[in-house]
Parts: sequence; C-alpha cells; structure tokens
Amino acid sequence: MMVYGVALLAFCMLVGMFTGDQLGVLLGVKANVGGVGIAMLLLIVLSNLSDKRFHLKPVSEDGIKFWSAMYIPIVVAMAAKQNVLAAVSGGWMALIAGVLAVLVSFALIPVFTRLSGGPSEPLPPLE
Repeated sequence: MMVYGVALLAFCMLVGMFTGDQLGVLLGVKANVGGVGIAMLLLIVLSNLSDKRFHLKPVSEDGIKFWSAMYIPIVVAMAAKQNVLAAVSGGWMALIAGVLAVLVSFALIPVFTRLSGGPSEPLPPLE
C-alpha cells in the first residue's frame, strides 16, 4: 500500500524539519540547518529497517520503497533550486563558489572510481 510509504515520508520530513529548525536555534541562525538531509537519512534508515524488523506484506514494502526512491530526487531538486536563487541574489562570490564546488566534484569522480577498484559489474535484471 502506498499509504505506508507516504506516512513514512511525511514522518521523516516532519522530524527532519523540526530537528533542522532546532539546530538553527541552537546555532543562532534564523534558518533550517540540515533538515532535509536529516529527513533523507532518517528515511533511508527507517525504510531499510522496515525490511528486517517488521514483517510487512509485499504490497506495503513496495509502497515504502517507491516513496523512498521518489523522495530523494524531488527534495534534492527543490533544495538545489533554493540554493541557486540564494546564490544569484548573494552576488558573484556565491556563484563562483557554487561553480567551483561542481567542478571539483566532477574532477573527483575518476579518483573515487580508481579508489573503489574500477567500475563494477552491472546488476542482474529484475524478474
């Protein structure tokens, strides 16, 4: 059932946003500090925990896996949009820092590939 996936997603988002707001208050910043990241990590942990601890029906597990897979790209896209808008209004230094971070990330891909032992075998097809 997709409802369990939506419920888990909503729970993780609420806990993550609350925690991020509290971290902002503790640090003296008027912003949410890491709430989206906390929510993503919590969703990953709880969705993997549900496979082992709770004996759910396959339909329920499929709903949780579906919303777990959908959450991360959607939230990353929303956060990226906010960061771009903040960078554009922040001036040239913010834009230069963002471009440099992306270029360094792209440059490190071959390094991490070599450190991991090269490309791995592709996964077998789903049945």
